[in-house]
Amino acid sequence: MYAKTLPLSSPISKASNFPDPNSLIFQKSVPLIKSNRITISNPLQASCLKTSLESIVAPEIQPFPAATRVKILSEALPFIQKFRGKTIVVKYGGAAMKSEALQASVIADLVLLSCVGMRIVFVHGGGPEINQWLGKLGIKPNFLNGLRVTDASTMEIVSMVLVGKVNKHLVSLINKAGATAVGLSGIDGHLLTARPSPNADQLGFVGDIASVDPSVLRPLIDNYHIPVIASVAADKTGQSYNINADTAAGELAAALGAEKLILLTDVAGILEDRNDPGSLVKQIDIKGVKKMTDDGKVAGGMIPKVSCCVRSLAQGVTTASIIDGRLQHSLLLEILTDEGAGTMITG
Repeated sequence: MYAKTLPLSSPISKASNFPDPNSLIFQKSVPLIKSNRITISNPLQASCLKTSLESIVAPEIQPFPAATRVKILSEALPFIQKFRGKTIVVKYGGAAMKSEALQASVIADLVLLSCVGMRIVFVHGGGPEINQWLGKLGIKPNFLNGLRVTDASTMEIVSMVLVGKVNKHLVSLINKAGATAVGLSGIDGHLLTARPSPNADQLGFVGDIASVDPSVLRPLIDNYHIPVIASVAADKTGQSYNINADTAAGELAAALGAEKLILLTDVAGILEDRNDPGSLVKQIDIKGVKKMTDDGKVAGGMIPKVSCCVRSLAQGVTTASIIDGRLQHSLLLEILTDEGAGTMITG
């Protein structure tokens, strides 16, 4: 049943574009908190919060009066208490990878959520960057039902871009912002074992996930480090496969028993009418979203997103959300407010 109906980029180099961190707050969500005005018993979290406020922040944010900051913070407390100590898997891609401001917003959100005690796992694709490098080499990207067609030469580029470039760039940004990130791919520690897709004759080296072993992740998230995972995996013979990042995030969320799976997208969420941005479905259950798919209301690139959400919910994830990554601080809006930032799917 239905309820609540209602643009990877290069490293940030122009530090002068960012305002003084001591005058910032998160616009329309969570206020900036001066680290010397907060008492935190965990010195690591105190250092993390202080450093995050001194580094990566989204531009064009105006300060609010102190009383407003305190009020917003107090309103966020129940949500912090609800999710503290819980595992949240975030899939990062789309517009939030193309825009420096949105990228900075996502990084700041991750660090804040980690600092207040949430166990964050960050899974990424890198479609825009992959397409850029394919273009440099004169290779035209092809997609089938929202999945990238990946021949041998494309697979080589996918691995180089996702694991060698995008992943390390994101790790660097998170570390600079004050948290501790560790870069991995699905190949590391047998985290993800791949198998050929049933449509391998059409898709090439696009794989499904045969199994997940999260052992390598648990010590990291137990110590509030942020694993940053590139969606590349290998089969038992060592052959690399391109794994849809949404699918990878969903399977990891299930294996970790995550409280919440969040997919950042280039759309508002699931729409009742794909031609009407105002027809956003704020919350829906599995039965409802399956009916929308059968009715053709969920199509194209939204199909694998919805499918991975449904599969993760069926395996024990509490909620899965498809949110608008074009909004600054969409992660905070989704986790720390009742309003949310897209569509939440429940079991």
